[in-house]
Amino acid sequence: MARVEFRQVRKEFKDDHKGTFTAVAGSDFVIEDKEFVVFVGPSGCGKTTSLRMIAGLEKQTSGDIVIGERVVNDLHPKDRDIAMVFQDYALYPHMTIRENLSFGLKNLKKPKSYIDEQVQNAASILGLEAMLERKPRELSGGQRQRVAVGRAIVRDPQVFLFDEPLSNLDAKLRVQMRVELGELHKRLGATIVYVTHDQVEAMTLGERIVVMNHGDIQQVASPKELYANPRNMFVAGFIGSPAMNFIDARIEGTQVVVDGASFTLPEDVLARLQSHQGKPVIMGLRPEHIFGDDVAPNIPTDHMLQARVQVVEHLGSENLVYFHSGARTITAKVHPETHAYVGMDKNFVLDLRKAHFFDPETELAIGRE
Repeated sequence: MARVEFRQVRKEFKDDHKGTFTAVAGSDFVIEDKEFVVFVGPSGCGKTTSLRMIAGLEKQTSGDIVIGERVVNDLHPKDRDIAMVFQDYALYPHMTIRENLSFGLKNLKKPKSYIDEQVQNAASILGLEAMLERKPRELSGGQRQRVAVGRAIVRDPQVFLFDEPLSNLDAKLRVQMRVELGELHKRLGATIVYVTHDQVEAMTLGERIVVMNHGDIQQVASPKELYANPRNMFVAGFIGSPAMNFIDARIEGTQVVVDGASFTLPEDVLARLQSHQGKPVIMGLRPEHIFGDDVAPNIPTDHMLQARVQVVEHLGSENLVYFHSGARTITAKVHPETHAYVGMDKNFVLDLRKAHFFDPETELAIGRE
C-alpha cells in the first residue's frame, strides 16, 4: 500500500458563459500508508473532484499528486495502481459474479491461476463464495455492492478509492455496509480514500476526515477532534447530528448574555474569550448539551434559559425539542422522560462547559488554533 499526497493541488473548470470555476483551491494534505481517510462536505464542495484527480480521471490545473514515491500527474489511470468503487455498482449484467470479479484481471492479461486465486480470496473476504455463479440481477443491493468492492480487491492496488458507494442502499443496509467496510479495512491493511456527503458515514468510518466546502479544506482531523474542537462554524454545523445550535450572544465580564439572560461562564471557557470582552459572539451548543430542567445532569442551575416549546419529536430513546432564541431555532436532544409539549414554557439547562464560541465576522472558533 502507499501514502497519497496533495501538494498545492488546484482544479479549475472553464465555462464559456460563467468564466472560470474553482472546484479545488490549492489543497495540501497527506494520507498516510494504510490510513482510512474520508472526504466529506456538501454537494459541489470539491470532494469527488479530489478523488477523481487521485484516480487520474480529472487532470489538476496545478500542483502535484503523489502516490507512494511517484508523482503521478501525467500517469494514465491504469498505471497509478489504484482501484475505484463507484456509487453505481457498474456490474456487467450478462456476466456471473465470478466473471465480473475476474474481468479486470483478464484485461490485464494475468495468468488464470492468479485470477482464480484472487477471485477466491476476494469472495472469501466478502462472503460471496456461494454467489459466484449467479448473475447480478439475482443479488440484493448490498450483495451487489460487495461485488463492486470485490472487483477492486482482486486488483490488489496501492490505494482504494470509494465514491459515495453506499448512497444507493437503504438505511439498514448502509449501517451494515459501514460495519463491513470498517472490518475490511482492518483485514486488508489498505490505504482507503472515501468520499461521502453523509457526516455519519464520515464519523463512523474515517480515521481522519477532510471537511471541504466551496473547494477549500476547512479542517483535517480525527472524528473526535472535529466534534470536540471544530475550527469554524461550518465544521461545527456540519459535524454532529442534529447540527450544532448557533446562538447570538455577548461577552460581558465573567458572563455571557443570551436572549436577555446572563450566565456565568466556567473559568476555562472564559479564558479563551478575553479578546472578545464586550463584543458580540456566536455561541455554539450541541443539542445533546441542552437539557430539560426536570431531567438534567450535574449542571449549574443558573445556566437556565426559559423558552416556549415549538415542536417535539419523539424518537424513542430520546426526544428532540425545538424552541426559539431570538430569531434562531434551537434544538435540544433530551431524555425521553423530559416533560415537554408544544406551547409549553419550559426551562432549559445549558451545559456551558461544552460551549463553543465563534467570531461573527470571520466565523472562526475563538481561542483555538
